[in-house]
Amino acid sequence: MEFFDSHCHLDDERFDEDREKLIAEIKKANITKFVSAGYSLEGSIKGVALSKTYDYIYTTCGISPNDIPQIEEELWKDIEKIKELVKDNIKDKKIVAIGEIGLDYYWEKDLQKRELQKQAFIKQIEMANAFDLPIVIHTREAIMDTLEILKSHTVNKNGVFHCCPLNRELVKEALKLGFYISFAGPVTFKNSKNANEIIEMVPNDKMLIETDSPYLAPEPVRGTRNDPRNVKHIAQKIADVKGISLEEIAKLTYNNAKKIFAII
Repeated sequence: MEFFDSHCHLDDERFDEDREKLIAEIKKANITKFVSAGYSLEGSIKGVALSKTYDYIYTTCGISPNDIPQIEEELWKDIEKIKELVKDNIKDKKIVAIGEIGLDYYWEKDLQKRELQKQAFIKQIEMANAFDLPIVIHTREAIMDTLEILKSHTVNKNGVFHCCPLNRELVKEALKLGFYISFAGPVTFKNSKNANEIIEMVPNDKMLIETDSPYLAPEPVRGTRNDPRNVKHIAQKIADVKGISLEEIAKLTYNNAKKIFAII
């Protein structure tokens, strides 16, 4: 039984002391493919480096709404640098999406800076279309604006709502648009009110699993440093809700990740 962690951050400084050892242990634990996702220019560069070092690690490149430079000119420069990074490395087929990109109003209250998030989101959708790649979306307390942008700016290869908020309207509309829904640690939390209902809403051919590590460790290891080995707990939760075997969920989500990310 093999698992595919569709979104983690192995470039994070919390892995600096034991990254190589941990990556070997992840592979031994049958997490045989994973995406170490970019979220800034620096994170994207590190993700590309990891993907070049390990044949079973893939990456995404992009600037998340929480990592937008405070000076607007720097943002556009960074996006151009990411474009060059993708252009220079896309032939290796290890950059599988533009992301994580999107909107986050939980942290950003300034309306002008929220507008900048929207512009960056749109610019990076255009980048994804130029490279014929899907996108990986981060959205938090910005559901209506996120959906509005996706409906008015076609994403040619669709993409993934990573660590998807457990919101019925978002999931319903995302599925209509052809996007995949990626479940992370929060679906296992004891205080997660509508996780079961949302899991039931998502068809088997549109589900992904992820850890978003080192963040959001699932039950029963909540509160620890998360890593891709814990993706099995998310898969087990989905299996329990769907009433099918863990092995079947592992296979479904593995194949779904390979499909959306065009991995042979």
